[in-house]
Amino acid sequence: MQQRTPHLQRILIANRGEIAVRIIHACHDTSRTAIAVYADPDADALFVHLADEAYALDGETSKDTYLNIDAIIAAARKAHADAVHPGYGFLSENADFAQAVIDAGMAWIGPSPETIRMLGSKVEARRIAAEVGAPMAPGTTEPVRDPKDVVAFAREHGLPLAIKAVYGGGGRGLKVVHELKDVEEAFVSATHEAEVAFGNGDCFIERFLARPRHVEVQVLGDTDGHVIAVGTRDCSLQRRNQKLIEEAPAPFLSPATEARLKSAAVAICERARYCGAGTVEFLVDPDGTMSFMEVNTRIQVEHPVTEVTSGIDLVEAQFALAEGAPVAGIAARIRADAPGAPAGASVVGHAIEFRINAEDPSRGFVPFPGLIDALRAPSGPGVRFDTGVAAGSVVPDQFDSMLAKLIVWAPTREECLVRARRALAELRIDGVPTVKRFDETVLANPDFAAPDGSGQFRVYTRWIEEKLLPGVDAATLANGEPGRRGSTPKQVTAWIELDGRRMRLGLPATLAASLAGVGGGLAVAGGPGTGVAGGPAADERPAGAIASTITGTVVRWLADDGANVAAGNPVVVVEAMKMETEIAAPIGGVVRHKAAPGDNVAFDDVLGVVEA
Repeated sequence: MQQRTPHLQRILIANRGEIAVRIIHACHDTSRTAIAVYADPDADALFVHLADEAYALDGETSKDTYLNIDAIIAAARKAHADAVHPGYGFLSENADFAQAVIDAGMAWIGPSPETIRMLGSKVEARRIAAEVGAPMAPGTTEPVRDPKDVVAFAREHGLPLAIKAVYGGGGRGLKVVHELKDVEEAFVSATHEAEVAFGNGDCFIERFLARPRHVEVQVLGDTDGHVIAVGTRDCSLQRRNQKLIEEAPAPFLSPATEARLKSAAVAICERARYCGAGTVEFLVDPDGTMSFMEVNTRIQVEHPVTEVTSGIDLVEAQFALAEGAPVAGIAARIRADAPGAPAGASVVGHAIEFRINAEDPSRGFVPFPGLIDALRAPSGPGVRFDTGVAAGSVVPDQFDSMLAKLIVWAPTREECLVRARRALAELRIDGVPTVKRFDETVLANPDFAAPDGSGQFRVYTRWIEEKLLPGVDAATLANGEPGRRGSTPKQVTAWIELDGRRMRLGLPATLAASLAGVGGGLAVAGGPGTGVAGGPAADERPAGAIASTITGTVVRWLADDGANVAAGNPVVVVEAMKMETEIAAPIGGVVRHKAAPGDNVAFDDVLGVVEA
């Protein structure tokens, strides 16, 4: 039995946004010191204000800040941190980062580097799952290096198939291929996304089940190798492989299916000597067929629905497990129908989480940075609002689009749906488009609401693209002003850091510009950029203008300058908030480039022209 770690008092949070705020709350609820680190665009973010101390990482991009192991370790040393909590995303599943934290003499709040490395490789995770008898779909056991290998797999096992980043997560580095002609571009895109998001472009392939549900099991493990299953979640409502709405417990599962998923999850994590909070993900076909997907060695975005139905604060549990507490003590606090209920005891009520993203569903869910002009959070019984923004917050384009999470609980699923409609009606965010109207549309759809029971629940992982959106007028999904670039602050702000505390100096933008113009060297932060490509107003442009459908960065051209293309052919890829978007030629003709890879562009900027 391992010895308990001394009390962890000073927690450095190696993350940003909503999850940083969530961890700060857990620190304060357990009388710990919360220490934030931040990139330049986040200098005035809510999490920085709420933290007890905050240290600049001196950079603007994820690569230079939240993915910079040396910079974070240096900040942790400077802050005299006892431990590092990685949140989700960024370095949360990076074994090298976990080891660097430990080597620096701090505690890592998560599974061991060895376990992260083992389960972080989806190929290795599949091997472990096979050893313990977990159900799995056909797939490769080694990374794939050539699109020709993907084609060969497709000819043997059929289509559709999924190309997945070996160290991926959150839908990044994952592409689903339905036709052989799309293999090469999907492979290039998946490997590029994987390289950018995780620093490793390796991908493997797996048979893609056509209409499965995405069901996951929340687990907790201690340093002695004991693992419990806390509960299940359904995360089938996804678009572009990004979860949008989640609920717990996973509805309309047979008792046998639920028991099988939990037992497989526990077996996999026990074999991997898992310590901390983790999630084991599965696909479940309508006929009950189950297939192991992956293990996420971190806290999940959707963890609150399990918290409110189980009675367990999962972030506080992470602290306790990192200090060496036995998982049995945590399991005893799980709400159960009877005293002494075992791991995976019955949960109370039903919960649904809505990811409130700065995206415009009426324009294909394109992400939009900008300024939050106003925010009104819903309230009342059973309503929780986890947010990383407030009125006046700037939403930068360097990071993901999630602003907040709306979590609704009620005694039954039917009551939860009613309460969710009320909560969404109360929610107001002005300044950037959001997915609120889309969420309301989902709640009104009988495939999701299933008013007559399990036989009416028809949601699966591609239900949004294949069933919901084709039957909806896209204009009705707009919430906010479609195409709005976002406001810009009327003043510029400069920050001075003194011993981990930030002092803010607000200056009129004109004065700040004058100071910068005379070489004053003033470091300032303002609103979103306007892009470099630019161009005339829409009504003055030629018919062949290739306008950016998002604010972001040009990644690559799919058609060479001077190449002939047909109308509707994808010609350029722009990345925003860690997701790639292909932009098509408006007419047929010859492509002429204006923007170059690496250029920052705003929504509606002209990237090039197709000459008829």
